[in-house]
Amino acid sequence: MKTQVLYATMTGHSKKIAHAIAKDLDTKAHDLKDDPIIPNCDLLLIVSGIYSGEAKPELLNYVKNLSPTLIKKVALITSSTRNSAQGSLRQTLVDTGINVEPEEYLCQGGFLFKAMGHPNKDEIEGAVTFAQKLVKEPVLS
Repeated sequence: MKTQVLYATMTGHSKKIAHAIAKDLDTKAHDLKDDPIIPNCDLLLIVSGIYSGEAKPELLNYVKNLSPTLIKKVALITSSTRNSAQGSLRQTLVDTGINVEPEEYLCQGGFLFKAMGHPNKDEIEGAVTFAQKLVKEPVLS
């Protein structure tokens, strides 16, 4: 299965998670700030945090331009101090016509003094395990 990883980060947590996943899956972690061109893939893993209750606006704008003919399925991996899911990101992807994995991996994020030390090693390993599980599943068109 052709898999790609895209991450958007403010604190470096999503980068850490994305690189761990990419290393395990032997693929590349693309940083949103580089405005990457994502190659055709069966599965795109998007790793991002929730900031003030929302996805990064730059990420929302970026995914509006993804093509459902090039990206078969997207799965979301989220770190958040409030354990919030990516509602607006998920909806934007659905509106674009992209198949989105119903299950989302959520892990504790840390910001300033709140939840320092997160995501921790176990949470990062959990994200890798989640990605491994998805790679083994067939992708429905």
